[in-house]
Amino acid sequence: MLKDLIARVWQLTPKTVRRWSMRMTHTRFTVTAGAIVVNREGRVLLLKHRFRGGSGWGIPGGFIEAHEQPDQAVRRELREEVGLEIDDARVVATRAFPHVKQIEILFVCRTKGYAEPQSMEIKKASWFHPEDLPEGLPRDQKLLLKRILVDGANRLD
Repeated sequence: MLKDLIARVWQLTPKTVRRWSMRMTHTRFTVTAGAIVVNREGRVLLLKHRFRGGSGWGIPGGFIEAHEQPDQAVRRELREEVGLEIDDARVVATRAFPHVKQIEILFVCRTKGYAEPQSMEIKKASWFHPEDLPEGLPRDQKLLLKRILVDGANRLD
């Protein structure tokens, strides 16, 4: 009975008040889109970022902007960072990083193009065989690439 009354009061509360209360009481996350880009030879694109910690090597991607769909964000990031267009983009994984309050949506994509740094944040763009990744690539990204590209989970074929 009490639960029904509370539910009814909630339903009668103006929508703006309900939204405000939800935003104030729930954890907020940033959302990013990442790309596991594979070329015709089966090599994966990794970028060396100037502002990323460690070695700087990592999977391409970035923040999703307001009113942007995740696949649009990954396409935009690849164009902005390395001038690359992709043929397709399929979601293969999602990850949550609680310490930085971030959700990442990962796509696997094919391309026929070449990657050349286009922005000052990218120092280098290189293609690697999935079993010969660069030193300093974060462990979680190595495991992710192995699972998707080597072990066959969510492969493109």
